[in-house]
Parts: sequence; structure tokens; C-alpha cells
Amino acid sequence: MALSIWEALAVFAAGIGAGTINTIVGSGTLITFPVLLATGLPPITANVSNALGLVPGSVSGAIGYRRELKGQKARIIRLGGVALLGGLIGAILLLALPSKAFDAIVPVLIGLALVLVLFQPRISAAVKRRREQTGTEAHPDGGPVLLVGLFLASMYGGYFGAAQGVLYLSLMGLLLHDSLQRINAVKNILGALVNGIAAVFFLFVADFDWTAVLLIAVGSTLGGQIGAKVGRRLPPSVLRGVIIAVGVVAILQLTLK
Repeated sequence: MALSIWEALAVFAAGIGAGTINTIVGSGTLITFPVLLATGLPPITANVSNALGLVPGSVSGAIGYRRELKGQKARIIRLGGVALLGGLIGAILLLALPSKAFDAIVPVLIGLALVLVLFQPRISAAVKRRREQTGTEAHPDGGPVLLVGLFLASMYGGYFGAAQGVLYLSLMGLLLHDSLQRINAVKNILGALVNGIAAVFFLFVADFDWTAVLLIAVGSTLGGQIGAKVGRRLPPSVLRGVIIAVGVVAILQLTLK
């Protein structure tokens, strides 16, 4: 469908916001998805277009955190394989389940994502408390619990993905003995892998809007660099408030249409 100039600008701006937020925390889908719905795209088409468009932003954010990735090659390979498998299964489920199922499930998923975003400070505080205790509180590689958790989070990411980054940060923060900045760098890599594998799958089997994809791709690429360079200086409460407000709008759009 053809977008008006104002709709195109809104999608582009949403892409910038999503790329920035994804690099810092995650949950950028809560910015782009409702904007795409507002342009008139059907929910599944909007979700697929969003997944494709956010791939360059995920890569951009990962590049921005490249210094924190040093020395984590083995960890990325190990966790990345799990993320790829989970993301592919999630993407398959998106198209295998009837569209009515997506309409019913997504508002619930967004609601759960908003709860995660809302309680992120408490999650971070729990991580800090764990790190103040003995080193035995954190498994050096997370163990099977981390692998299972990341697989489920990645499957969710391939299906929809709002607050996927928050899930990653929570799981790795609680189960790995490493700095949050280095964990955040790994989170960006995992997000890029999940978005990438879902995007490759969608390219061959799903309907999407190329205009929306390109606008989000360019915007999220810029946002990824913004998030890596200046995002840490922004008050977390401000970002959290924006995400929650936009998520509520998305739930209203999906449930009241």
C-alpha cells in the first residue's frame, strides 16, 4: 500500500526510535509496530515488515558495541546457535498459526512485555544483588538453564519480539558472571541473529510492505548508532515511559479495532 508523506515520516521516525531503544534496552518493536498498524497494514504484514526492517538496526547496534564484544567469541557462538534455532521456530509459528491467533496473542504478548519493561529496575537491582554475593551465584557459562531460557526468548522474538531484549538482559544478567555492558553487547548480537533468521524466512514465504521495510531499515540503522553512542546518557525512566505509552496504544489499536 502507498504511504502518505506524513505516514512515511512517522514510520522513519519510529525506526530511529526503535533502533535506539533496541540497542540500549530492547522493546523497539513497541515503537514501530503500532505505527505500522496506524498506517493501515494488517497485523501480520506489519509484524513481518517490522522484523525485516529492524535487521540493519540490530546489526548497527552490535557494531556500536564492538569494544564490549572482545573476548566473547566462544560465548556468542554457543548462545547464537540457540538464538538462531529459536528465532526460526518462532517465525514459522507466526505464519503457521491462523491470523486470528496472532490478533488474540499479540495484545497479551505486548502486555507481558510492558510488565517486563515496567519492572526492569527491580530486575536490574536483583542482578546487582546477585553480583554482590559470592561468585558461585553466577554460573560461568549460564548452564542449561540459560540455554533453555534463551531458546524460548528467541522463539518469542521470531514470533513477535517486543521486550525480547529485556528477556535476554534478565536471563544473562542473572546467570552469567560478567558486566552488564558486555552482556548488553551480546544481547545486541542475539537480537540481530533472531531478526536476521526470521527475515530470511519471511522473504520467501510472507507478505510484507517494501516501503515500510526500507523506512524502518534506514531509521533503525541510524538509531542503532545513536543508542550505542549517546543512549547510555538518557534517563532510563524516560525511555521506559515512552515504551509503556506506545505499548498501551498498540494494545488499544489491536483490541478496539
